[in-house]
Amino acid sequence: MAININSYLFTVLTLAIFMNLAISLYGIFARPSLIKKIIALTILADTANTLAIMVGYRGWPSPSQPVKPPVLTVLKPSREVIKEFASTSVDPLPQALVLTAIVIGLAVTLFLVFLTLQIYRLYGTTDVRKVAKLRG
Repeated sequence: MAININSYLFTVLTLAIFMNLAISLYGIFARPSLIKKIIALTILADTANTLAIMVGYRGWPSPSQPVKPPVLTVLKPSREVIKEFASTSVDPLPQALVLTAIVIGLAVTLFLVFLTLQIYRLYGTTDVRKVAKLRG
């Protein structure tokens, strides 16, 4: 029985993404350090972006049907050209949404780093258990 390499790679990629999600959620909820929580949150955002790109992908390329970029090169396309374009091109919407999510994620990460820096300046620690006790 021959193993289909495309199916195998897709399965490995899916498993890796969900393991990455689990590890990053563990880092967010179980680690007491705010720095580690920010790192885990960044990993979670990158994993979610990878999952969004994977959902928008039309399948692994093969020699019989390669995946093409979502660009029409013909000025006045016929029905056959449009049909081939729709069946072989990658959906650009998830890619555009991921670009937006990357910019928003960067802004949120910078805000959280600034907030953590302020907490460290005020309380001398980034451990959320110690900060909660200091709250009074």
